[in-house]
Amino acid sequence: MKFLPPAAAFLAAAALPLSAARADEGMWTFDAFPSAKVKAAYGFSPDQAWLDRVRMSSLRLTGGCSSSLVSGQGLVLTNHHCVRDCAQQISTDKADYIADGFLAATLADERKCAGQQAEIVTSITDMTARVQKAIGGSTGAALAKARDGEVAAIEKEGCTDPATERCQVVTLFGGGQYKLYHYRKYSDVRLVYAPEVDAAFFGGDPDNFNFPRYDLDAAFLRIYENGKPVVTPQHLTWAARPPKEGELVFISGNPGSTQRLLTQAQMAFQRDVSLPALELYLAEIRGRMIAEMATDPEKNRTGQELLFSIENSYKARYGQWQALLDPGFAGKLAQNEADLRAKVAADPAIAQKVGDPWVDVAKVQAVYRDIYKPYNWLELRAGGFSDLYADARAIVRAAQERAKPNAERLPDYQDSKLALLEKQLTDDKPVYPWIEELSIAYWLSKAREALTTDAPAVKALLGKESPEQVAHRLVTGTRLGDPKVRAALFSGGLAAVQASDDPLIRYVLAHDGDARAIKDRYRFEVEAPTTAAQSKLAAARFAVYGTDLYPDATFTLRLSYGAVKGWTYQGVTVKPTTVFAGMYERATGAPPFKLPPKVAAAEPRIDKTKVVDFTSDNDIIGGNSGSPILDARGAVIGAVFDGNIHSLGGNFGFDGALNRSVSVSTVAVEEALTKIYPAPRLLAELHAK
Repeated sequence: MKFLPPAAAFLAAAALPLSAARADEGMWTFDAFPSAKVKAAYGFSPDQAWLDRVRMSSLRLTGGCSSSLVSGQGLVLTNHHCVRDCAQQISTDKADYIADGFLAATLADERKCAGQQAEIVTSITDMTARVQKAIGGSTGAALAKARDGEVAAIEKEGCTDPATERCQVVTLFGGGQYKLYHYRKYSDVRLVYAPEVDAAFFGGDPDNFNFPRYDLDAAFLRIYENGKPVVTPQHLTWAARPPKEGELVFISGNPGSTQRLLTQAQMAFQRDVSLPALELYLAEIRGRMIAEMATDPEKNRTGQELLFSIENSYKARYGQWQALLDPGFAGKLAQNEADLRAKVAADPAIAQKVGDPWVDVAKVQAVYRDIYKPYNWLELRAGGFSDLYADARAIVRAAQERAKPNAERLPDYQDSKLALLEKQLTDDKPVYPWIEELSIAYWLSKAREALTTDAPAVKALLGKESPEQVAHRLVTGTRLGDPKVRAALFSGGLAAVQASDDPLIRYVLAHDGDARAIKDRYRFEVEAPTTAAQSKLAAARFAVYGTDLYPDATFTLRLSYGAVKGWTYQGVTVKPTTVFAGMYERATGAPPFKLPPKVAAAEPRIDKTKVVDFTSDNDIIGGNSGSPILDARGAVIGAVFDGNIHSLGGNFGFDGALNRSVSVSTVAVEEALTKIYPAPRLLAELHAK
């Protein structure tokens, strides 16, 4: 079916005022799940044992996705697009596991995923009073340093075994709450199964964020420890049954980031500055990638993963931008803020306690607008999409920061972050020089364009060379593509880094000072006063609406609830399920509607009445990819892989009438493992045989 452009799709969207959430809205923390509300709406209330089992079966993948344990031998269900990077890493010009798929016949055939770590939340502890006491009445740089120092101390105290534990203090409600999340981590994650990309992403970009969908977007990983699969008696039950329209379902995952608590001033910044700038950035690099990939089959193979990421981000951010430009949607957001401000003003006690944090935030946004370009190009976008540049900067900064006491370091280099950073830096991973050169050259050219040729930082970055010449010199001269070199520099600390003659290391050492200076301005002049204001905004919301609220998403474990259902928009009703018959009817033989040979050949054997994908009104956002979707028993009936076009505005507000999550069904996964990619070993494990 044809959908209208995103701007029109948001006309009917209703952003809620974050009073008690209505409908099936909310990405709830496990320590504050509204069981009574679910009971009132659906007649079922998950008890603590149910919540604990689901929590201990849900994993965060540090690559940016969610997943779940589905067997007693560490088998993990997630999405294909969550393992694309791994499939790309293990591919060669002789074996393309993106195009042809991957299936490990035995445990010995399962392949390590570089940089990937799986984490399970074992406890959540409220640290609000401790962090807020440390902050006290401080502002600016003093606030940032006091907060970051206390967070570093809490995380270091909370985890005594960095090999198996990870501690993270999570900021909720913009500083209204601070919670310590304690994780059991697994640093050896291996690929077990991934279908061909043309099966997992059937319909490609045209179908992305749309429905009906016919995607087999599922994959399996396995967690290992000491070279052996982890024994996981706590896991979800695999239920290969079709979803029932109207049934209660839950999604347990790690939504990445939402901005529903932003003030109007902050949303104006998103609408007028950051989102349009990001769209231009992504659009041009997309064009450069496509043009370069067309020149060579090997570049086409090695560029697919990055191009997919760029195109997905472009479409998602475009939807968010159009949502804020839509008068109806934006008007509801403005009215929500006006309602809260009026309620605060009407209560002298609340007004005296919180003051006017909206004005405080607006003043900060004015500062942010002034420093945004240098902050964006020298800090946020430094190196573009270059892995080598990112590694060089991480090595340099880690060396510099580790020379300081833990409490005085930049947050990304505190002791609690170093184990994962070291893994990501030192794991063996492929490097594609053409992508590296293109990325660095693009970054330097756009930085020069944005900051001007005469800017001191630009003059320093380029000297007498062109962006392309600098990029070529750095990429062809560096030895950071070798994991042993990266490991030696990381372990050698500041002395090794300062003694290095590697051109990328020398380049970062010479020029990162400008980036660090603008980063400090952001931390002290934007982030710190925003935290102070948002803490007051949180107090205002709690005073007016009570504490039955959910915080913005933070890429930490959340639980949403809803029902399997379609939706009606402009008189057109979209059913909640698709079946295999629709997949074969949709196939044209040409990309992006070309089925892989194995899928096409299996058509006579496939039960075309079986459900492929389905929708529900659970509240999700990016980062939920790979999340299990569960029935009331806690059995997994699918894996979330997308949202519909209306859900793109969910970054700023939720509309239960239109926002839908999109999941691949366990029925489809099992049909594929039985008739397309015969995998008796996996099926036996899923059914505990």
